[in-house]
Amino acid sequence: MAGTLPVAIVGGLHSDARAAAVAKLLTAVDGSVALRHDLSTAVQGTVRRSVRDATGVLSQGEAPLVNDCACCALREDLVPELERLADGGLTRLAIVELWDSVEPKAMAEVVAAHGDRLRVTSVITAVDPSLLLPYLANGDDLMDAGLAAAPTDRRTVADTWARQLEYAPVLALADGADADEEDRALLAQLHPTARQVAVDGDELAAAALAGFDVEAAAAAQHPACALLPQEADECGVGTYVWHRRRPFHPERLYAALEDLTCAAARSRGRFWLADRPDTLLSWDAAGGALCVESAGPWLASLPDAAWEMVPPVRRAAAALDWHPEHGDCCQHLVFTSPGLDREGLSELLDSCLLTDAEYAAGPEAWKRLPPAFDSLLEV
Repeated sequence: MAGTLPVAIVGGLHSDARAAAVAKLLTAVDGSVALRHDLSTAVQGTVRRSVRDATGVLSQGEAPLVNDCACCALREDLVPELERLADGGLTRLAIVELWDSVEPKAMAEVVAAHGDRLRVTSVITAVDPSLLLPYLANGDDLMDAGLAAAPTDRRTVADTWARQLEYAPVLALADGADADEEDRALLAQLHPTARQVAVDGDELAAAALAGFDVEAAAAAQHPACALLPQEADECGVGTYVWHRRRPFHPERLYAALEDLTCAAARSRGRFWLADRPDTLLSWDAAGGALCVESAGPWLASLPDAAWEMVPPVRRAAAALDWHPEHGDCCQHLVFTSPGLDREGLSELLDSCLLTDAEYAAGPEAWKRLPPAFDSLLEV
């Protein structure tokens, strides 16, 4: 049996930039092969697969849908194809070019689960900086845009693009004349820890083989320990970090959701509702739409014996933000956008917190406040 096959995953909704990145890798890395699954035929019940190298197409095929899900079909077909390349022993790098709306996290974890044969060496999102804000502001459903991966796909262009962008440690930039300094500042503030390389530059090949930690990447996206952006202000683009130690009044926050969601091109973080004092809630907004979900308990609400079951990275994140009275319970929301109104955001958010009298009533009284978020959290 041949050795472990290096796999680089290249994705992103900016299809021209993505295609350019894959083409560059095929020419820059000798012995590289690109696999692409076209999900546009999913409505006919199949997914089309192509395998190519720098000289052209090597093979083509189709995979049937699995449970009416194109992404499921991709997962079922991808690993056997990669293992076939690994068995051949001739491929130096397998490049997985993801279809437009496929998110890299799920695919990276599928490939990494076969670590005895396959090794994820990079996840790269290709970006045209001039399209960054238009895609981040696009609240259209993927279904309406012809980009849905399944009949039940309810994602939007904006939230899909935000996750594609923020998960990848490497951004391949197709930086043309249409991009300006505001675009570049927005990109830097949305994902400040990313390594930026030019799509047509020499660094791309090295970045594709640099190595990738699937567990660390997942932890960096988890709302309890995400590496959220810091305060910034450059070229008309701002990032505002709002951090407080008092819970939200559920009704006042709910009433402010529309204004808060539309106040920035992108906002995310974790927050604390008074009527759910033990639950860590995630905030994820882009394109004028907000997703609120439960991310499990705050560590402060767990008995000491349960801490051993919590991942070390989660315990470390909580320790850095620990409060003597409330533990890790807090508000930590980050807003990034051109033309950001910091003062207006701060005033609106602060007005949604419990008043002094409400706060003094204590957790048992908080739990009796009207449960305004039940519909969002599907309780």
